[in-house]
Amino acid sequence: MPDPVIVWLRRDLRLSDQAALAAACSEGPVIPIYILDDEAPKHHAMGGASRWWLHHSLTSLDADLREKGSRLILRRGKSEDELARLAEETGASAVHCIRHYEPWWRNAERAVAKRLDLNCHHDNYLAPPGSVTTGSGKPFKIYTPFWRALNQHMPPPQPNPRPRDIPAPGKWPASDKLSDWALLPSRPNWAKGFEDWEPGEAGAKKRLEAFRRHADAYEAERNLPSIEGSSRLSPHLHFGELSAAQAWYRTADVGGSVATFLGELGWRDYAQNVILQYPAYATENARDAFDKLNWRSGKTVEDELRAWQQGRTGYPIVDAGMRQLWATGWMHNRVRMITASFLIKHLLVDWREGERWFWDCLVDADYASNAVNWQWTAGSGIDSNMFVRIMAPLTQSEKFEAGDYIRQWVPELRAVGDGAIHDPDDAGCRPRDYPRKIIGHREARARALEAAKAMK
Repeated sequence: MPDPVIVWLRRDLRLSDQAALAAACSEGPVIPIYILDDEAPKHHAMGGASRWWLHHSLTSLDADLREKGSRLILRRGKSEDELARLAEETGASAVHCIRHYEPWWRNAERAVAKRLDLNCHHDNYLAPPGSVTTGSGKPFKIYTPFWRALNQHMPPPQPNPRPRDIPAPGKWPASDKLSDWALLPSRPNWAKGFEDWEPGEAGAKKRLEAFRRHADAYEAERNLPSIEGSSRLSPHLHFGELSAAQAWYRTADVGGSVATFLGELGWRDYAQNVILQYPAYATENARDAFDKLNWRSGKTVEDELRAWQQGRTGYPIVDAGMRQLWATGWMHNRVRMITASFLIKHLLVDWREGERWFWDCLVDADYASNAVNWQWTAGSGIDSNMFVRIMAPLTQSEKFEAGDYIRQWVPELRAVGDGAIHDPDDAGCRPRDYPRKIIGHREARARALEAAKAMK
C-alpha cells in the first residue's frame, strides 16, 4: 500500500468540487484532517456564531466521509505542529490543501511547507486571488475595473463531482472528539434561533436550489428586508460547503437580474484580492487620513455602543437588524449597511468596534468580506463610500418597505401602523417599552460632518 496522503481542511468543508481531496485520492490512502487552530489567527480566532456553525458543518462532513468509507480526523493546536505530528504517526508522504488568503493562513502554509511536502490548490473563488491584474500586471484596488477584468476570465472552470471512492489508510490515527471542543454555546444557549440554518454540504445545496427559484428577481428583492430576497448562501460559501463555481453555474442561466448576484460573487473575490495587498485590513485604515479622525470615546460612548449591539437605539430599522443578528447569526444585506453606517456616522464610533462585533456574531464572518465592507461604509477603504455620504436610516426603512421586518424583530412595535412604524418617536406613538432615539438624525449628521472637516 502506498503512503497515506493528508488532506488539510479549513474553509473548504465539502466533497464536491474539492481539488485538494481529488488530488489526494489519486495518490494513495487519504487522511482528512481538520485542526482547530486558535493560535494562528490570534485576535481573529473564530467568534461564537462561527463556532456554532463549524460544529455542525464538521458533523455533516464526517457523515459524508463515512459514507465513502473514510472519516474526519480532528486535532487541536498549531497547524504546522499537528500536521507534522500526524505525518510522523502515519508515515504520510504529502499534504494537500486548498489555498487560503487570510494572513494567518498564509503564514501557516509557509510554516507547513518548511516541514512537509505541501501541495496547495485553488478552489474557493471564481479565479485565484492575485491572478486578475491590470494591464501593467498590478493588482486592482477598485472593484468596478476588477469585476470587468474578472469577467474576461468567466465562466469559471466547471465544478468537479465528488470522488467515487476515498481510499482509507490501513489504520486510522487518533482523533479528538468534537464534543470536547465545546463549540456549541451553553449556559445560556444563545443559539436557539439558529435552528433554521442547515450547515453542511447538503444544506448548502438545498439553499442554492431555493435561491435559484427567485434568483432572476435578485436586484429588486435583495434590498427588501421584509421579503428576504437575498441568497443566504454566505455562510455556506464562507465555510466552503459550496464552491463559488457551483453557485455560478447553478444560477447564471436563470435570467432576469441574476447578473447582480454574480457581481456579489465577484465582490467576494475582490475582497480576497484586497487582503492580499493589505493583510491588516481588519485593523488598520487603508486611508491614512482616517488615522486622524476623532472617534468618540468614554463611558457615554460605551453605553451607546452597547445600545447599538442590543438593538436599543430608538431607530427601528437599526434595532431590527441588530436583534436579527443576535437571534439568528445573520443580518439582511441592506440592513447591514444601515446598521454599520449608523454606528460609524450617527454615533461616531470607530468602525473597528463594529467589525469585531460582527466577527463574533455572524455565522458568515469572513475576514476579507467583513473588513472590506466595514471600511467601505466608513470611507476609510481603498474603494469606499465617502464618509460625508451619511445614510438616513429612517428614509432607508421607508424606501425599502421594512415595516414587517421591524415588526418581526422589534415586538414592542408590532401594533404600530405602516405610517409610523419607521419613526414612531416622531409620529408621537412610541410605546413606553421602546427607547427614544439615542440621537437625532440632523444632530448626528452635523456632528459627523464636523468630524470629517476636522480630519481634513
